[in-house]
Amino acid sequence: MDAVQDNFPPAAPRAGAPHGVSLREALWVWLRIASLSFGGPAGQIALMHRVLVEEKRWIGEHRFLHALNYCMLLPGPEAQQLATYIGWLMHRRRGGIIAGGLFVLPGMISIMTLSWIYAIYGKLGIISALFFGLKAAVLAIVLQAVVRIAGRALKNRVMLSMAAAAFVLIFFVGIPFPLIVLVAGMIGYFGGRAGMPAFQVGGGHGAAKGRIVEDAETLLGEELPAHARMSVRDALRTAIVWLALWLVPVAILILWLGPNDVFSQIATFFSTMAMVTFGGAYAVLAYVAQEAVQSYHWLKPGEMLDGLGMAETTPGPLIMVLQFVGFMGAYRSPGMLSPLLAGTLGGLLATWVTFVPCFLWIFLGAPFIERLRGNRAVAGALSAITAAVVGVILNLAIWFAIHTIFRAVTPFRAGPIRCDVPILSSVDIWALLLSVTAIVAMIRFKVGAIPTLAATSLAGIALYLTGITG
Repeated sequence: MDAVQDNFPPAAPRAGAPHGVSLREALWVWLRIASLSFGGPAGQIALMHRVLVEEKRWIGEHRFLHALNYCMLLPGPEAQQLATYIGWLMHRRRGGIIAGGLFVLPGMISIMTLSWIYAIYGKLGIISALFFGLKAAVLAIVLQAVVRIAGRALKNRVMLSMAAAAFVLIFFVGIPFPLIVLVAGMIGYFGGRAGMPAFQVGGGHGAAKGRIVEDAETLLGEELPAHARMSVRDALRTAIVWLALWLVPVAILILWLGPNDVFSQIATFFSTMAMVTFGGAYAVLAYVAQEAVQSYHWLKPGEMLDGLGMAETTPGPLIMVLQFVGFMGAYRSPGMLSPLLAGTLGGLLATWVTFVPCFLWIFLGAPFIERLRGNRAVAGALSAITAAVVGVILNLAIWFAIHTIFRAVTPFRAGPIRCDVPILSSVDIWALLLSVTAIVAMIRFKVGAIPTLAATSLAGIALYLTGITG
C-alpha cells in the first residue's frame, strides 16, 4: 500500500471545494467529534454528518451514506467504524487509526473511571440509589431504540415478519443471536439479488434534512482515491497485521493462563462478540448480559443495566459497556492480582479485542466497498439484518424490564420454549413508576436521553434520602 501522507492529495479545482486538510487539523476535528459523541449511534452519526458533510465539506452526502451502509453491515459499532472509514478516506491508514481511536478514547477513560467508582463505592446507599434511578431511564432508552429502528426498518410485511420471527426465536426458543443475524443476512442477500421489492428498503440512521452536499463539491470529490486500489498483496499484508494485533494476545493468554482463566475467557468471549455484534450495542447486549450473568457469573442482572447507564451518559460508542463487563469479571476473579488492577486489565482487554477487529474490517474491506455503488444484494442483506435486529432489541428491552421492575423471576420450560417469567408479587412499585415515567417522557414527549437519565438518577437519590427505598 502507498506510504501514508500527512496531506490528502488535493482534488482537482472545482467550485466550492475546500483545500487539502492536514492530518493535524483532522486530528482536532476528530477529537471534537469524539468529545461530543453522546446519544448513541443515531446522534453520533448525525453529529459526523453535520461536521464532516455540512460544515467541513470533506465528504459528500452520497459517499457518506455509502460508507454508512457498509458499516451498518459490519459487526461492531457502526459510528466508530464510520469514523474510521472516513478517516481512512481522508488520510489513509494513519487517518483511520486516529479517527477510530479518538472516537473510542473519551468513552474508554470515562467508563474506566466510573468502573473504579462503582467497584469501590457501589455498595454505598446513595450510589446504589443513583443507579436505581438510572435503570429506569436505560429501559426507556432501549424501548425508544425499538420504536425508532422499527419505524425505519419495518416498511412491509416481510420485514415485520422477520422482526417477529427474530424476537420469538431468541426470547422463547433461545436461538443464538449470531445465528439469527447470519440467517437474516443470507435471506436478505438472496432476496435483494433476486430484485424482490421487499428487500430494497434501504438502511442507515438517516441523513440531515436540507440541501444535499454533492460529492463533486467536497474535498474527496467523486474520484476513487489512489489508496483505495488495493492489490491482493496489500490485502494479505493488512489482514496479517491486524489479525495478529487482535488474536496473538488472545492466544498468548490461553497458552499462558489456560482456557478457564478469567482473562482467557474475557479475551475469547469478546473476540467472538466482535465478529457477531451486528446491529450495534443494543442488539448484542441481551446476549452478552445473559452469558455474563448466567454462564460466566461476572455480573448480576441489575449490574448490566448499571453499566449501560454509564455508557449512555458518557461519550463514545455504547458498546463501551463491554469494558465495564470485562472490568467486573476480572475484578471478581483477580487471582494473584489486586482486584482493581485485575479489573483494569480485564476492562482494557475487553476493549482491545472489541475494537481492534473494527480496524480490520475497514482497512481490509473499505477499498473494495468503495467500488460498490447501489448493489442490490448488499442493500437486501442490510434491510433484512436491520429488521431482525428490531426483534433482538425488543428481546433486550423485555429482559431489562423484567430485571428492572421485578425482584424475582421463575424459569419456564415447555418443549423448545424456555424463558424467565416474572413473579408478580415481587414487583418494585417505585422502579415501575420511574420506568413508566421515563418511557412516557422519551417516547411521548420526546425528552432527550441525557435529561431523562439525570432526572431519574436524581429521583432515585431523592427516594433514598427520604427513606422510601433502601
